[in-house]
Amino acid sequence: MKSFLWFVLGLVTAGLLTYVFHVVSPNERIIEKVIVSEGEQFSYELDLPKDFEFAGEKVPLDEEDIIERFDREMYVNSYWHSHTILVLKRAQRWLPMIDKILKEEGVPSDFKYLCIIESDLMLTARSGSGAAGFWQFMPSTAREYGLTVTKEVDERYHVEKATHAACQYLKKAKDRLGTWTLAAAAYNRGVTGILKGMKDQKVDNYYDLLLNQETSRYVFRILALKEIMSDPKKYNFELSTHQLYNEEKTRTVTVKKTISNLAEFAKQEGVNYKILKRHNPWLRQNKLTVRKGKSYVITLPQSE
Repeated sequence: MKSFLWFVLGLVTAGLLTYVFHVVSPNERIIEKVIVSEGEQFSYELDLPKDFEFAGEKVPLDEEDIIERFDREMYVNSYWHSHTILVLKRAQRWLPMIDKILKEEGVPSDFKYLCIIESDLMLTARSGSGAAGFWQFMPSTAREYGLTVTKEVDERYHVEKATHAACQYLKKAKDRLGTWTLAAAAYNRGVTGILKGMKDQKVDNYYDLLLNQETSRYVFRILALKEIMSDPKKYNFELSTHQLYNEEKTRTVTVKKTISNLAEFAKQEGVNYKILKRHNPWLRQNKLTVRKGKSYVITLPQSE
């Protein structure tokens, strides 16, 4: 295997590598298939879909500007192999639950891809600006939508509660802006920022807006992940079933009294502190203060 890797490295250095893509071998280990042609450089073109929608709203792929912006994000995400492979693995665990909540809330399923570009489905995701969790809420916005954010409890890291809160934000944004696409852009730019841009530029949709670079790319990143994850084999991502991260069987414990030491609590429940925090990243300290009339539901691995 080492000699193979050195061989590939030599080809890259010499400019002889022309095509690399992922395939699954008979023993289901991911390997690289290499085609070499002397004197040729690596090249692989992507065919964009002719028609595309986000949340039931048409993407104007007949406009050159739109094609180029979509094209950019498709290349970035289809060639960012380590990132996209890990997202595909995590999706098996988290998207069924997220999809279920989106459906309950009346939010289009495509918004699960917004969640992905926000956090890569990493439970403890946190940005330099202080946004946190799967949906990357800032503390003030989280509290506005009913999430508790204290030193001990930070429900931005509670996947179910944060997903419900994100749905409330998106529905409110859609009501004010008129379309789900604009609501998605507002998740990055803010409703006020989108409204001001529309007013100043005298346009009424996302694709006609001239925006800052981050928001200009934002919706197209969602579109790219939707396209790739809807048909990963088309973009040479083939993962065998056993390599995906599956949903874990869990149980819940309702806590109505203060827990002074969560490590001791975990031990009493047959797990360790690390496992407790893995399933409940919203617990931010080694204690949980429960005020009168309040309760918390703690998730634990299902007993065998």
